[in-house]
Amino acid sequence: MIKADGSVLVHSDGGSYKPLNWMSPPCTLTVTEPEDVQREVGVTELWTVSQAKTNDMLVVSLHEVLSDTSFELGVDPGLVKDGVEADLQKLLAEQIELLGDGHTLVRREYMTAIGPVDILARDAEGRAVAVEIKRRGDIDGVEQLTRYLELMNRDPHLTPVTGVFAAQEIKPQARTLAQDRGIRCLVLDYDAMRGMDDGHHRLF
Repeated sequence: MIKADGSVLVHSDGGSYKPLNWMSPPCTLTVTEPEDVQREVGVTELWTVSQAKTNDMLVVSLHEVLSDTSFELGVDPGLVKDGVEADLQKLLAEQIELLGDGHTLVRREYMTAIGPVDILARDAEGRAVAVEIKRRGDIDGVEQLTRYLELMNRDPHLTPVTGVFAAQEIKPQARTLAQDRGIRCLVLDYDAMRGMDDGHHRLF
C-alpha cells in the first residue's frame, strides 16, 4: 500500500490488519528495473523506499502484479474522536434523569480544590450528587471520585454528597471498590444516549 504522504506498508495475504513492514513518512519511492540476476529469479520491478530524515531504506521486489488499484480519498480531516468523556458529560447533563427519577442538574464541571467534578446534581430529596464520568471505568477513576467526595462533604452547603461513577464500561475491580465506598455505578450506553440505538430492531 502506497499512501499520498509517501508512506509504504506491506501487508500479508490475510488475517492481519497491521503491516508486516512499513516506511513512515516523509519518504521517497523510486521504481527501477531489476538486474539480470534478479530477473532470473522472477523479479519484474524494484521499489526502493528511502526515509528522508534517516538512512532507513525498504526494498520491495515485485514478481507479479495481480491488481493495481488507486483511490482518491480527498483531504485528510484529521483524527476526530467520538464518544470521548466530554461528549458523555454533555449527554448525561442533558439526560440527567438517567441518574434516577427526580434528579436535576446543578452544573457541569463543578470546581473543587483539586479539580472539577464532571457533574453536580440533586436527587429527588434535594441531596447533592457528584458524578465522575469515564469512557472506561477503572480503579483510578473511583479513587478520583473518592477524593472529590471527601472534599465536597466538608462543605456545609453540600453535605451529604453521594457519588455516582458513570462509564461506558466499568471494570469488575472498579465496581467492587466503588460499592465498598458507597459509590453507585452507572453504565452509559453512548449510542442510546445520542438516539442511535433503536431497540425495536434488535434480536437480543
